[in-house]
Amino acid sequence: MTGTGNPRTGRDGGASNGTGRSGPRPIVEARDVVLSFGQTPALRGANVSVAAGEILAIMGPSGSGKSTLLHCLAGILVPGSGEVWFDGARVDTMGETQRSTLRRERFGFVFQFGQLVPELTVEENVALPLLLGGVRRAEAVARARTWFERLDLSGLERRRSGELSGGQAQRVALARALVARPEVLFADEPTGSLDSLTGEQVMDLLVGTARQEGTTVVLVTHEPRVAACADREVVVRDGRVTSLVPGQVGP
Repeated sequence: MTGTGNPRTGRDGGASNGTGRSGPRPIVEARDVVLSFGQTPALRGANVSVAAGEILAIMGPSGSGKSTLLHCLAGILVPGSGEVWFDGARVDTMGETQRSTLRRERFGFVFQFGQLVPELTVEENVALPLLLGGVRRAEAVARARTWFERLDLSGLERRRSGELSGGQAQRVALARALVARPEVLFADEPTGSLDSLTGEQVMDLLVGTARQEGTTVVLVTHEPRVAACADREVVVRDGRVTSLVPGQVGP
């Protein structure tokens, strides 16, 4: 897929996608990102770029740095060196307040265990990003309810997370991630706690909805069957990114 934003001009006057090749400007990009936890290196000069509307799968064994890379791209972690870009702006140089606003207003998140708020009903969980963004409660809940039929959640509006199956809870988390119509959806092992059939159903909904909405997806997984749903796959090994297409790291 190709990006839809305005290209960032490279030094040669053409559009640069961060890999030294001309092409559409990526909406999300990491350049030579390095990050360590204490004395333990997690990322050692990672480079990756994602085009607008693309679904990218980041694969790798446990401890390879793939989730750390996602967290850097999403502005959750700040790298020790290197650059992280989103829509033409440096994310790694933003303050915490700016990055928090960015995550709330332009990003959506789905994690392995859903991380629903147990005290809230399902519809309140889905409406939560809108409420945090200042939307009035009645409007936020009404907008949340529009996702229930789309994600096969009808009838669950008043339940709480403890009353849901794993697949239902993950679909609720997906609805919550998409309710504010984010530009980028970050999904970290979204099927890791599900059985194979339920995981396939969740991925079908995630990919289908993202394509309908034109949402860019950055997906971390260790499962080849999940990565196969993406447009493109890259692999993180020892804190560096390699592509499954020889010579290609960006789109």
